[in-house]
Amino acid sequence: MNKVILFVMLFLSMLLLTSCWSKKELTDIAIVSALGVDLDGDGRYVGTIQVVNPGNVAGGQQGGGNNSYGPPVNVYSETGNNLVEISKKFSTKISRRLYYAHTNLVVVGERLAREEGILHILDAMDRDPEFRITSVVVIAQDTAAKDLLRTLTPIDKLPSNKVIKTLKSTEKNWGSHLEVNMKDVINDLVSEGKEPLITGFGVRGEINQAMKLENLQETTPEAILQAEGIAVFKDGKLVDWLQDDTARGSLWILDKIQETDLNIDWEGKVDAIAYEVIRQNTKVSSTTQQGKPMINVEVQAEGEIGEVEVPIDLTNPHLLLRIETEIEKEIKKEIQEAIKQIQANKSDVFGFGEVVHQSDPKLWKKIKADWNDVYFPDLQVDVKVNSFVRRSGLRSKSFLSEMKENR
Repeated sequence: MNKVILFVMLFLSMLLLTSCWSKKELTDIAIVSALGVDLDGDGRYVGTIQVVNPGNVAGGQQGGGNNSYGPPVNVYSETGNNLVEISKKFSTKISRRLYYAHTNLVVVGERLAREEGILHILDAMDRDPEFRITSVVVIAQDTAAKDLLRTLTPIDKLPSNKVIKTLKSTEKNWGSHLEVNMKDVINDLVSEGKEPLITGFGVRGEINQAMKLENLQETTPEAILQAEGIAVFKDGKLVDWLQDDTARGSLWILDKIQETDLNIDWEGKVDAIAYEVIRQNTKVSSTTQQGKPMINVEVQAEGEIGEVEVPIDLTNPHLLLRIETEIEKEIKKEIQEAIKQIQANKSDVFGFGEVVHQSDPKLWKKIKADWNDVYFPDLQVDVKVNSFVRRSGLRSKSFLSEMKENR
């Protein structure tokens, strides 16, 4: 009897075992590493996919300049009324089933982002169970998404990987760009009192050379992919670009600065002292005065002296205090310029509305309908910055000071 029960249990357990009914052979799929979407002259979508050529990526040298096996990716474009139609039409050009589970980059053309916005295309990708919601999103600045995906890159064989690695690097070391994925963008779009910011990427150089393997055989490629400004969105549409110091000012507010460099003038010499930020913390709070919200931004910055171009004794505590004051002025200036430009666009990308909502829910309920167009443009923002010079490098007193003394 026990043997019968054991046999029945073993038989029933077999029903719970998984099988390979939905297997996908590598020889039957085309791995899509990046997806680009543009708008053509007739208002239709132009979808571009970057398909990995596995043999060319795995073989040969580690750099992107090896051309003995052909290009590491192949790029295909198709036109349609929506992304689903475009994806299906790719079957006329590609013999394998498109596999989007490894698509880690989405590129949106600037014209599409400005004229139609990103809401519809994000809905299609968010709805697809195979598509990654963690895919990084960038805007093709001053170029088409198609051209950006066709650009071959040195060092990193897959252009999509080059874009993502560049974003990680520049966000950490420079602080004028930020890495955002589809989930971040969608969360900002549906949030009350917050609009998205998305980094732009462009092709710099000869666009006709960007897609040729010969471009990678040059020590200085004639065309490269480069991180540009930060796109400002309102109601899902691109309305403006933040560039350089203004872009960094926005990241100060968002508490996204990890490392960066600030240059300050000294004794009549421009950019005489370089201050390397090594850590930073920003706190944003809200208060209510006379029935209106007011935002307080407090920034704490800590860094070290990276370079000096004037004779100066960094052992003098009074001089260090002066340097810290100048650094605070520079950071405050960048933040205020960013706020001024964003308020002019009536798009709360800083999430000040969220802060007001958390601080005073009753007030937010009254003003949220008119927040971007009425309250945010005239919002009073008080900025306070405290900086600290932690170290001065290997030298406290520059050899420039010794030269001045000896002469």
